Amino acid sequence: MTADSLITDIIVPLQPSDTGDDALRVMNDFYLRHLPVVKDGELVAVVSEDDVLEGDPLETVENYRLPLQPPSVFPDDHVYDVMKFIVQYKLTMVPVVAHDGQYIGMITNEDLLKFFAETSSFRDPGSIVILEMGRHDYSLSEIARIVESEGAIILSSFIRTFDNTARIEVTVKINNQSIAATLATFERYNYNVKASFNEKQLQDTLRERYDSLMNYLNV
Repeated sequence: MTADSLITDIIVPLQPSDTGDDALRVMNDFYLRHLPVVKDGELVAVVSEDDVLEGDPLETVENYRLPLQPPSVFPDDHVYDVMKFIVQYKLTMVPVVAHDGQYIGMITNEDLLKFFAETSSFRDPGSIVILEMGRHDYSLSEIARIVESEGAIILSSFIRTFDNTARIEVTVKINNQSIAATLATFERYNYNVKASFNEKQLQDTLRERYDSLMNYLNV
């Protein structure tokens, strides 16, 4: 999946002659804190809500002091690269430009979140297991073999690292809601199961919290 599949053209980019107030109005309409500035079809800047609030909202955005090289991605960049870029620069949207510099559109945080929410690894029912181990002990093939030995498969996985330590967390989603046997097998192979969840438990927890909220509101 590449960036061009997530591009939205619903939000019109700013022109250099637009004011800070114009920018804030669009940001409020679309729940964003950043907008691209486009001149003659080319991306020239990215203006943020802070840029406007720290400056004069009546000034045109071309008069703001903005980075000379605005952050952007190419249409053939992978979705993971887009996510990394948004996190790295703390953006609420990222412009997409062609390799010749022409502005194509933008990808918002909402677009990105919707993409991941609709993937099978999030949508399909199953269970989540979080394992803690040393970096040198990590083997996805062995983890998959343990899961498959109990008649299940891994739908997705990701690793969380920690600064100044050799410990890591490996989170796997399994396509099975009955994971007692899988957990027992992990422990038999000396894996540290830090936490586990299944869809029914999550639904029950959400129902309990909803019922508690309703009872509170009815007091």
